[in-house]
Amino acid sequence: MRRRTRAAITAAAALLAATALPGAATAAASTTGNTAGNTAGNTAASTATSTAGSTATGTGATAAAARVPWSVRHGSASASGERWVETSVAGIFHTLVIRGELTGSGSGCHSLWIRYTYDLAPAPPRKYAEVCGSDSTPVALRHQYRPTTSGYLTVCRGTDDTEDCAAWQNITWWPVSGG
Repeated sequence: MRRRTRAAITAAAALLAATALPGAATAAASTTGNTAGNTAGNTAASTATSTAGSTATGTGATAAAARVPWSVRHGSASASGERWVETSVAGIFHTLVIRGELTGSGSGCHSLWIRYTYDLAPAPPRKYAEVCGSDSTPVALRHQYRPTTSGYLTVCRGTDDTEDCAAWQNITWWPVSGG
């Protein structure tokens, strides 16, 4: 009974990871394929899925999703880079990774802000980078990510608040062909 319960939990976690996050599909497919192969005796599908999962994820602790470009511009500043989700091999733990650069090309200061919504509860915006004049600074952050997390970023004029900003860009929306 414990074995069937464990297999059901593993299959449910794999299904959730495969439908909720890109990059989790490889680990989920491997787990689902192995579970299906064990219960239905489908050794050919199980072997093919297991081989594909092993090749894609290797021996590392995480499987990275396809990188998706992001960019936002406001006034004389712009920010751009790539974002992706790193998923544990088990498909349980997820980290949103954002890398890029904030660049100013004129006078005045600009800042990059990010805000998250957790289970429909919005958190306040937080400043992650700022530049003044014709300067640039790297943007590099990691954030715990769940399927019910939504994230947005923007560039604002000034460094104190989010009153004069570009439209908020969704950083947790994953295009089907993002890679």
